[in-house]
Amino acid sequence: MKKVLKIIFNILIFIFIINLIINKSQANELNEQVARFYEIHPLIYKESMTKISLIDPKPNVINSFLPGQRGANQLIVYTPNYIFKTTGTNEFGTEAIVIDGIVTQLNGADSFIPPNGYVLSGHGRAKKWINENITVGSYVIIDEQKNMLYTFITPDSFIFNAREKLYETQSIINYYLKNENGYNYSTSRSYMNKAYNNLEKAKKRPDDVQKIAKEAMDNASKALENALPYRNNELKGVWIRPTETNNDEVIKTLDRIKESGIDNVFLETYLHGKTIYKSDVLQKYGFIPQYEEFTGFDPLKAFIDEAHKRNMKIHIWFESFYVGNKNPKTSPCHILRVKPGWANTTKALYTSDEPVYSISEHNGYFLDPSHPDVQMFLLEIINEIITKYKPDGINLDYIRYPQSANTNMSNYERSNWGYTPYARYEFKKLYNIDPVDIKYKDENWNIWAAYRQNKITEFVESVSKICRKKNILLTAVIFPDRQKSLDVKMQDWRTWSLKGYVDGFTPLILTCDKLVAQNQIQDIKINISPGTKVYSGLFVPFMDGSCDDMLRLIHETRKLNSNGVVLFDYAHFKDRYKTTLQERVFNPGDLKTSISGKDKDKEIKKDTKVKKRKFFQKRKKEKINK
Repeated sequence: MKKVLKIIFNILIFIFIINLIINKSQANELNEQVARFYEIHPLIYKESMTKISLIDPKPNVINSFLPGQRGANQLIVYTPNYIFKTTGTNEFGTEAIVIDGIVTQLNGADSFIPPNGYVLSGHGRAKKWINENITVGSYVIIDEQKNMLYTFITPDSFIFNAREKLYETQSIINYYLKNENGYNYSTSRSYMNKAYNNLEKAKKRPDDVQKIAKEAMDNASKALENALPYRNNELKGVWIRPTETNNDEVIKTLDRIKESGIDNVFLETYLHGKTIYKSDVLQKYGFIPQYEEFTGFDPLKAFIDEAHKRNMKIHIWFESFYVGNKNPKTSPCHILRVKPGWANTTKALYTSDEPVYSISEHNGYFLDPSHPDVQMFLLEIINEIITKYKPDGINLDYIRYPQSANTNMSNYERSNWGYTPYARYEFKKLYNIDPVDIKYKDENWNIWAAYRQNKITEFVESVSKICRKKNILLTAVIFPDRQKSLDVKMQDWRTWSLKGYVDGFTPLILTCDKLVAQNQIQDIKINISPGTKVYSGLFVPFMDGSCDDMLRLIHETRKLNSNGVVLFDYAHFKDRYKTTLQERVFNPGDLKTSISGKDKDKEIKKDTKVKKRKFFQKRKKEKINK
């Protein structure tokens, strides 16, 4: 026995020594890597370091509800070894895509993980650190042993950033030259020439690289602003939660929106179980009749009247089955206080006497789509709005069940919603089995999922009939990943399109990553009928993305034949976005600047082509040598 223990002890000592050697070797390797970096880059403008929370987090019961398994204030590194192709994060963070040790793009959420790099993703304090210390062109070194992140900004960082912008702008110009009749790019070309000259100066004046490269980046951004032409046939919209409490404030808001080139306003009208106008329907049911801050004022009437004076359209942004995150006990007139039997619930908590809230959706409460009284109530409100106010469109939001965990999570089944008394009663009557007794992947699971999906579809069909009678445009907010929408939210939007229930979709594009946006829009386009419009919902303002991000995604939606965009949302619509849209892409005055075919041919043959060609040839060589 002693001999066995001695052998085990010696093996443990041997393993310990080997680990020490490996760790020392890796530490030496990191030190050498940093030393080489200092040797190659003698001038460093800024260097920073911070702790990494996790590398490639593994899904578990605790973090399964967190998008991308990223918790509060965490800094996560997603490598190609991560279980998904994208980070899967939500719009409440920021991300940096790193390829070959250089930050190539900053993004808001759900970035593609590059095969030859990784993604840095931060929430809360980590988001703030990324925003303050990382830019496109930053160099990044990771110490996996100590979970430390090191970043460096050098003169090359600024030059890299400017070159990437110029390369992207040129590719956009090439696209419109090929696809847009009469496309005029003279202003964009002028700014590009200035940027080329800036970069030439930067090479000759290394001490002023930061200042000159910034000028190059500014000129490159102006070139991008002027590269995207105005298109007359696309919808230009914005979602807005009203805060205006008088007519003058409504006028001021609409004037600002109109100046931006936006002519479709998606006005949040029914939200958190209340309306912004005084509703006879809500009063009849004994619910709170109007959002309290609008008492004595009718924002919906004011918005519609003033919008129509400006040749703008108002779409009713309608939060169908969501009733907010305030506890029903806070008011005796709360919908779920008056009608507790209308509440939705999960399998895990179906026996609870208290209303169940969704942890992954701001602790919000939801109504039961299967309950006929719930559907009738919501249809009454929609009918009231259409009859009384005659809006231009209805935009159904929260037209789904609350979000469950993903199908690959161990708690997927228990986190599913819809286990209400009414649904259980009706389903058992139809199929002779209580949904509570159905396990995920049982033969009856798909029947139970279809039952819930069909309840949403039935409601969409009912709304469609009302809208068709009144010639009102009907759109719906959807999530792009069709299969995930079916599994996690019971949202069967493909059927709504194929059966002609909706005129269009406003899908939530919760990213600034153009590759992710491309995939998401493509997924929608291949699953809908040709007659269904796609108005891509861009979250760039909400994620505080750059103006370049906004232009980049507008361009991507056009390449995929999207029918327009809706920006989320007005509360985050800063003046810089307004200025960028006014420059050209949303400026109807741009239609007057188009040029004839002959003039366009002359423009293309300008001698600036030579300078442009030389610049990008050099860029290509640098990439090859690298």
